[in-house]
Order: sequence, then C-alpha cells, then structure tokens
Amino acid sequence: MELHVLGVGVLTWLTFLPVIGMVAVLLLPKNNAAAVKWTAAVATFLQLVLAAMVFMMFNKSMVGINDAASMQFVEKFKWIDIQSQSWFGRIQIEYFMGIDGLSGPMVLLTALISFIAVFASWNIEKALKGYMAMLLLLDTGMMGVFVSLDFFLFYVFWEVMLLPMYFLIGIWGGPRREYAAIKFFLYTLLGSVLMLLAMIALYFSVAITDPATGEKIHTFNMLAMMNPANFEPGSLLYGFGTYWRYLAYIALFIGFAIKVPIFPFHTWLPDAHVEAPTAISVILAGVLLKMGTYGLLRVSYPMFPEIATATTWYLAILAFINIVYGALCAMAQKDFKKLIAYSSISHMGIVLLGMAALNTQGMLGAVFQMFNHGTITAMLFLIVGVIYDRAHTRDLDAFGGLALTMPRYTGIMTVAFFAALGLPGLSGFISEAFAFLGAFQVEKIRIITIASTLGIVLTAAYMLWTLQRVFLGQPNEKWAKLPDINPIETFTLVPLAVIVLVLGIYPSFMLDMMTTSLNHLVDVVAKGGAAVAMIP
Repeated sequence: MELHVLGVGVLTWLTFLPVIGMVAVLLLPKNNAAAVKWTAAVATFLQLVLAAMVFMMFNKSMVGINDAASMQFVEKFKWIDIQSQSWFGRIQIEYFMGIDGLSGPMVLLTALISFIAVFASWNIEKALKGYMAMLLLLDTGMMGVFVSLDFFLFYVFWEVMLLPMYFLIGIWGGPRREYAAIKFFLYTLLGSVLMLLAMIALYFSVAITDPATGEKIHTFNMLAMMNPANFEPGSLLYGFGTYWRYLAYIALFIGFAIKVPIFPFHTWLPDAHVEAPTAISVILAGVLLKMGTYGLLRVSYPMFPEIATATTWYLAILAFINIVYGALCAMAQKDFKKLIAYSSISHMGIVLLGMAALNTQGMLGAVFQMFNHGTITAMLFLIVGVIYDRAHTRDLDAFGGLALTMPRYTGIMTVAFFAALGLPGLSGFISEAFAFLGAFQVEKIRIITIASTLGIVLTAAYMLWTLQRVFLGQPNEKWAKLPDINPIETFTLVPLAVIVLVLGIYPSFMLDMMTTSLNHLVDVVAKGGAAVAMIP
C-alpha cells in the first residue's frame, strides 16, 4: 500500500513535517511569540492528520515484521552507495521506511503526544524559539525511529532524538536540570554505543544479492537481518545460539533497556522527569520509553529469536522487579512528579511481562500497554503540570480538598488515576489483562506472573492514597482560591481522556491493527527457538 502527498511518500511527510516547522519557527522574529507557538502547533497538527489518515487506511489483514511485501506505505531508494576499495567492498545504505501492526500504533501515539506537547508548552517564555525548534526536532527523531526499516537510518533517528532532549531538559528544566540532562545523555549514549557495535556486527554478517548486478552486498536492511538465510556462513553472527550472537543480543538489550528503562538502568528517569518541563515529561513518558520496548520487538526478537526464547525467564524476572519495585518506590514519594515517574517504571514492567510470554495474548497486551501507557501517563504528567503552574510546589502533603476548589480538574484527574490502576471500562485494564493472561499461560514464568500481580494492588494503594491526600478532605486555605483548569489545559487533557474511555470500551479499534503482525512475530520467534532446540 502506498500513499503520496504532493508526490512525496506519507511516511516522509510524517517524519519531516516537524523539521519544516522548525525551520519556519527559526525564521520568525523572536518577539512574535504567538507566531512561534502557532507555527509549531500547525506543523504537529498536520502531522497528526497524516497519522490519522495512515491509521484509517491501514490494511489490518496484512502480515508484517519480516516480510517486505507486507509492510505498508513503503518508501525505499538508495541513500548511500559507495564502491569501496577496502576488503569489505561495496557499502549500500537505503532510505527504507514502512510500517506494520507493531509500528502503526506508535506512529499515531507519537503524532498525538507531540501535538499535545506544543499546547502544554504554551506558557514557556524563556527562549521560546529555541524551545519550539528543539521540540519539533525531537518529534522528527521519534517518528523516524518508528518508521525506519534500515538499521543505519533507524540509528540516525535514534541519535537525533538525543540532542534536543538534552537541551530541553538542560536549558528549560528545574533547579537540577544540568545534572539530570547530563545523566540522561550519558546513560543513553552508553546504550547507543552498544547498539552501534551490534549493528556493525549484523551488517558484516548479513549479505543479500543485488538484483541489478547479481553481486553479494552487505546490508543494513532490517528485514534482511531478520531472515536467517541471509547470514553468511562463517560470519560473526551466523548460526543459532552462538557466543557472539549472545553478546550482540546483550548489547542490543542494554541499549534498549536503558530507554525503557529496565532495572537497574532506571535511575536516570526520575531525575529527568522531575527536572524536565511538563511537556517534555509528557513526551518522555508518552513516547520515549516506548522506543526501548519497540526496539526489542522490532530488532532483538526477530533477529535473535533463539536467544529471545532462551531468556524469557530472565526477562520475566526483570519485569517483576520493574512492576513491584517501581510501585513501592512510587508509594514512598512525596513529590507528585516523582511518584508518576516511578509509576511509569512499574507500568512498563507490565509491557515486559507480556513480551516474556512470547504468545499472541501477551504480545498484544504488551504493545497495547505501550499505547495506553503513553496516553494515560501523558494525562498524569499534564495533571501535575496544571497544579505546579498554580501552586509552584509538587509536595503531595501540601494540598488537600482540591476537589472543592478545582472540580473540573479533579474529574479529569480521576479518569487518569483510575485508568492507571487498571479499572475495568478504561483502556489500562484491557492491556494489563492481556499481558497477565498471556504470561500466565507460560508454565516457566507462571509463578513470576502471579507474584507480579502484587503490582496491581500497590498501584491501587498509591494512586488512591494520592487521590485522598491531594483532592479529598478539608481544603488547605493556602490554595482555596486556585483557579480551575483553563481552556488550553482542558484541550490537552480531554482528547486523551476520550481515547482512554473509547479504548476501554472498544479495544478492537486498536487491537485489530496489531493482531496479524504480532501473530507473525510470535511465529518467527517460535521457529527460531525450535531451530536452536534441534542443534545437537
């Protein structure tokens, strides 16, 4: 399936529209704040419209993951093609984009969160042009990761995203912004270096035949890397279950685990969230964390299926730690924003548990939880931003009785809180139920799954306790005259609340997009696991 706008592929527009907006923002006079804001809003709105078009036109019956013919909205041409005189010969890198049922929901989520983030930044005054330019560049980096099917291109977008996030935290963040920005940068850079090493190893291990010349060439094509037949005999990563393949898998896993973040690589996240501006916390929780689990599903699982199968127990253990440890840390917080940050670590553990199941139910729960967590946590951070803009404190014990002074705010907050704790009828319940259902079917991780349900109880405990401390009881006279949410804040929160309600009542609206591709991914991983089991 193809879709072109003005002769250019829709995925290219989706990826680079924010860059066009960034250039327009930089050309505007710096004293015209309204023009800067609305230019950024228009760029992200057009991107959201295109993402919605892609979602509606997506053929839900087509299989994806490692079949080039079934990727949709494909754009592919040679980007770099050099005939080298060195020992490794020709270097060919492609501009290769496409989506399937795994990346499609993430494309829609990225466009939605980026659009909302612009309006969540409406009160930014410091260096507004620079802020909006960095925000739009970050948008391009995130979108590029989800649509890239060439590993080199994937890596370029992965790195592009690092720079604007560093500056957005380091310049526009809170009192400890430099510390949080440098910590984020160093953690992510470590993961990027490990990913680069694995990518190079894959490049020199995989070769395909050029249809034009008939010669064998190495490739960064991610779909080619998912086919064991393309690994050259004698190459570093040839075969199944070898020492070098385990090292490459571990390198990729650490790179993606830092982004999720998986314990013990999680310590950068609370600092980054607390110091980042509200809109950047929304993007960080809503989209960036999903890039880690997306990378595992897009790269690690189909390229190293036998290792993914062999390490499911360890992934389940890490999921349990994330779920329970994250929830316990959240319960101990007095800073509203840090509580939501640790809550994110806990809820991403549910994604990992669904992935560890390696069956369709678990995978559906994992990917659906990625989307739902993006919308629910975005609401929670926006809610924290609303109260912080008015009171200039996030101390949970400083409030009380806000339900009387800010009733509209309390109503929207209640939807977000109950969605986060998995109340039936809201989207969080469906994804969590599928993840636990899939994991419970796997005998070797059944005990871990049962133990992980403790996270649900702990989530209910800290969410309800927070609700009681902040919104119920006698109002604190200090905040008796706080104004309720304004129209712009309502505009950022209500669409997310509607999505949470709609997907809680009719989840097939999103699940149908994922099912065929995730069925195929499960099949690919199962075949890889079966192949290594047959090795004497």
